[in-house]
Amino acid sequence: MRVIQPRIQHTGIIIKSPAQLDVMRQAGRVVARTLEILLEAVKPGVTTAELDEIAEESIRSHGAVPSFKGYRGFPGSICTSLNEEVVHGIPSSDRVVQEGDVLGLDCGAIVDGYHGDSAVTIAVGAVSDQVARLLEAGEGSLNAAIEMVRVGNRMGDVSWAAQEYSETRGFSVVKEYVGHGIGRDLHEEPAVPNFGTKGRGILLQPGMVLAIEPMVNVGTWRTRVQPDEWTVVTEDGALSVHFEHTVAVLDEGPEVFTAR
Repeated sequence: MRVIQPRIQHTGIIIKSPAQLDVMRQAGRVVARTLEILLEAVKPGVTTAELDEIAEESIRSHGAVPSFKGYRGFPGSICTSLNEEVVHGIPSSDRVVQEGDVLGLDCGAIVDGYHGDSAVTIAVGAVSDQVARLLEAGEGSLNAAIEMVRVGNRMGDVSWAAQEYSETRGFSVVKEYVGHGIGRDLHEEPAVPNFGTKGRGILLQPGMVLAIEPMVNVGTWRTRVQPDEWTVVTEDGALSVHFEHTVAVLDEGPEVFTAR
């Protein structure tokens, strides 16, 4: 295992070297491939525990380690969030995917000590026009935010783009959970909110790596945590979607390490 020492700014934000960025590209590719395999495996009747097993096998087959398993006590290799579940759903043999469900899959992998992190939400079978629009709003929010990951922009530009895309389409953006920096630690500085004001916040600099992850709801943006102390659900029980990529800030523009 290579040991690469990071350079740390006074703000606590870790600027990655070219060698570190290359390792993170590898981690991102493992995550992307695992999500591709999971998307092929999702069908009515599969349990979220079975999807978790598929994910762990895929991650380890690439010589990587699941980022989430055991993280602060989390029991799964992926998060599987159904319908009104926003994030952090725990895989279970009792959770059977049904026709018409909306399923969020959040996956992380460690390669040589560095993390990749990505999430996607899909419809299982036929869904209503509203659900289709919700899925488009969630993915579109992520893409809009990524477009603002430019050297010289500020975090508020990224956050504003995610919020504006969803809210102009009639949906709400979760404010109680945000994205994050990523690298040797799964969660690093800076926080990456999905709501904000253009021109505000920290300056984006080459070598920063961000996990951008809009969570978009049909109803209220407010959430609550289930008794399992992990699963986050919408306060009003309405549907939610979650999309995420690991993105590097580079002189030539954003690079999505977890692109599928």
